[in-house]
Amino acid sequence: MVLAAGRGERMRPLTDTTPKPLLEVRGKPLMQWPMEALAAGGFTELVLNTAWLGDRISGHFGLKPLLGGEVALSISYSDEARDFGGALETAGGIVRALPLLGDPFWVAAGDVFAPGFVFTQAAVERFVAGGKLAHLWLVPNPAHNPKGDFGLSAEGLALNTPDGARHTFSTIGLYRAALFAPPYCAIPGGNPGGIKAPLAPILRAAMDNGLVSAELYTGPWTDVGTPERLAELNRPS
Repeated sequence: MVLAAGRGERMRPLTDTTPKPLLEVRGKPLMQWPMEALAAGGFTELVLNTAWLGDRISGHFGLKPLLGGEVALSISYSDEARDFGGALETAGGIVRALPLLGDPFWVAAGDVFAPGFVFTQAAVERFVAGGKLAHLWLVPNPAHNPKGDFGLSAEGLALNTPDGARHTFSTIGLYRAALFAPPYCAIPGGNPGGIKAPLAPILRAAMDNGLVSAELYTGPWTDVGTPERLAELNRPS
């Protein structure tokens, strides 16, 4: 699943007429980078959730785009604006899309640039064998998030750490559907009521039970949250 429903308020006025994930980075839409990386890893069935200017995204990619000139993707859309009038936040959007997803499944944000990240079947196999409900990739804290999000134990567990060393959540993760059911998530399956809910509280509850693993990713990574960060990525080297 590639998350693409956000309004991109901090990117205005760029996002007044273009959905943030379609803003170009180095010659192609920002969200196309994780889509191509997933396809390169053999994950060719994608779900895109959309809301703000979502018809621009579905109109651009269609149902079976050939990205990178080689691998054809099969795309399903979870149109939160059509169904509920707006975005459902991360957890609400994931639960809404669960009927379209396998188990386990990847989630990556369409507004994060991580050109070196590799999605592998081996990572999925390790995740399944580990018996956790989620596996997160954390990154060193950027200047705009100096306090980080989650801790990381020596044993590879993500920690709901109020104090001490923390890393930033990259937005890239592997998940089991069971994370989005009681006792961690109270949203009914498929989210028929369009409940808006963030992901972090669900992850923190599972972390408290030792059910979220993690690792540190140190490759290039940018949360493209401002026009300045977008311009920096597109500045000629």
